Amino acid sequence: MAETADIEDKGSAVDHVVDALRRLMRERNLGLGDALPSEAELASMFGASRNTVREAIRILKAYGIVESRQKVGAVITDRRQQALMDLFSFAIDISAESFLDIQGFRRLIEVNLSDLLFETIDNAAIGKLHAINDRMRDAPELAEAAELDFTFHATLVGFARNQTLSQVYGILQPLLQRLMEAGKRSREAVDSAYDEHRTIIEALEQRDRIAYAYHMNRHLQAGLQFIAPKAV
Repeated sequence: MAETADIEDKGSAVDHVVDALRRLMRERNLGLGDALPSEAELASMFGASRNTVREAIRILKAYGIVESRQKVGAVITDRRQQALMDLFSFAIDISAESFLDIQGFRRLIEVNLSDLLFETIDNAAIGKLHAINDRMRDAPELAEAAELDFTFHATLVGFARNQTLSQVYGILQPLLQRLMEAGKRSREAVDSAYDEHRTIIEALEQRDRIAYAYHMNRHLQAGLQFIAPKAV
């Protein structure tokens, strides 16, 4: 009975510190990237032991509200939405149907970016896209090639200088990257994506709207052939 009471007391103390940390964030108007005071400072502020403070911070980490960084300590972050997308991307079945749905969403965005891209793209941007594409082709592992495929498209979207679109692609990264991994199960798939990327870059260089739309559409559709038959 005494042991149960001790556990309850400890839990109440941790809950108290979690609530106090939330108030502290509000009162000091702390935002993403801001560091919390040290464990010793928090223990003194809240009249709690360092172990209790450490446990409270661990709970905030589990919820994706803070993360630990070397030489800085606990820093406010917000990975709750990212964690949700990680879970969603793991659960979704990469089939022909889901592939077409996701690529259809991407087509609405990436194919229609040409006007914005033609206004902002320059030689440095073209060089960066070529460099990412070359790294994808030369990647020793297919998983790394898939990650660089996502980087290519996320960078392309970034050149449109639309912050909302860039944030959407950042949020969707786990899902899109898993889709790209499903379509990169052979070196042939990587080589095919490399060639398609090159035609997209060439259309950008030439400011050719029709060629850009054609090659981007073709590229987003092409990966379907590399989805494993058992997933269809």
